[in-house]
Amino acid sequence: MLDLEKALLDLVKPLCNDQDGVMVKQMPSLEENEVLLYVYANSSDIARLIGRQGTMANALRQMLQVAAKIENKKVSVKFEAL
Repeated sequence: MLDLEKALLDLVKPLCNDQDGVMVKQMPSLEENEVLLYVYANSSDIARLIGRQGTMANALRQMLQVAAKIENKKVSVKFEAL
């Protein structure tokens, strides 16, 4: 079984200035086959992770969706500032 939480953390951690302040948490979802992931980081790092017009966030979501497709899961990624 693929650990999507760890995969997302491995993707976002090198992109942040404060790597120790980055957390990824999996939250319960209402849908059975959906995985809901939240990325928590400092506001300046969140801005970097989202990118201009959300390009970086969309790229991260696409990478995780490809990984989750193996297990027929849908991934939702949300970004929150600490």
